[in-house]
Amino acid sequence: MKVTVIGASGYSGGELLRLIDSHPELSLHQAIAHSNAGEPISAIHPQFPATNRGAFERFAVEHVVSADLIFLALPHGESGKLIHEHESSFAGKKIVDLGADFRLNSAAAWERYYGGKHHGSWQYGLAELPGARTKIASAKRVANPGCYATAISLAIAPLVSLANKVDLTDIVVTAASGTTGAGRSAKINLIGSEVMNSLSAYKVGGVHQHTPEIEQAIQGFAQRQIALSFTPFLAPLPRGILAAISIPIENSSPLEIREMFLAHYEKERFIHVLPEGVWPQTNSLIGSNSVAIQVAVDEHVGRVAIVSAIDNLGKGAAGQAIQNANLMFGFDEATGLTTVGVR
Repeated sequence: MKVTVIGASGYSGGELLRLIDSHPELSLHQAIAHSNAGEPISAIHPQFPATNRGAFERFAVEHVVSADLIFLALPHGESGKLIHEHESSFAGKKIVDLGADFRLNSAAAWERYYGGKHHGSWQYGLAELPGARTKIASAKRVANPGCYATAISLAIAPLVSLANKVDLTDIVVTAASGTTGAGRSAKINLIGSEVMNSLSAYKVGGVHQHTPEIEQAIQGFAQRQIALSFTPFLAPLPRGILAAISIPIENSSPLEIREMFLAHYEKERFIHVLPEGVWPQTNSLIGSNSVAIQVAVDEHVGRVAIVSAIDNLGKGAAGQAIQNANLMFGFDEATGLTTVGVR
């Protein structure tokens, strides 16, 4: 399958190129990076000095028309504009968008959290949510989930089956992300001198853009009201997300909750409920498409605590995009992906 990556010079774009390079069913057709057009791919992504000697190209409709699969790895707001401007060229193509442009069903939520024009919604691409795989497999256009949304939604999902025992209108989340989650654009607060030896909060007070996405994802199969208080942190590491979720719970023992999580994810290849007493750590997941989860019950206050971790460029972006593409083309879901990190 010939693959065109639009936005190939970013961190997620680079990870896509790496995964495509080792995928037995995909081959890179064009790497589009308008501002870096003409530069060798290896100049931006030095992990490719031997395996990819090509150069970035400017966007051209023929690169879209001649591709079997298109990944969009653009800043938020850009995918929607590109599709709108060149709809006829993209018509009928299988597309996975790694940006946020087509994730939200609500135009009001889009305007509140992102601003600008809402371009509609595509099939949401979180395969491990109930009922999602079949829909992804039959879709031509898939909205890849956000990195925080992936780690948090998968940590919450098993609890939905507890019905009235769990209060999903009082979900409290704190989560930390590596700096690659903010994209490649130069920002003073992301340079090494600012980030090293520091942990900082940002977008505090319910304003982070993944908040409505998580609520929408869970509400889609829970069929009841969801309310989330989310505080994100910037961590002094390049890649990885660690999320801690706390939810009120009644009449449920630690053993019952643990067994429920184990049963819920028993058949999932990329989601691992860790052995008792072992807690997720980000550096064990780098380069993988895995999710590590641990769960406990704080009986003192009657809340369940879940901790999850992912590689924000793996399961949180490029790995998940490959997983979705595999489903869309009928390949084995894990083709070209690994559950093992590179620590």
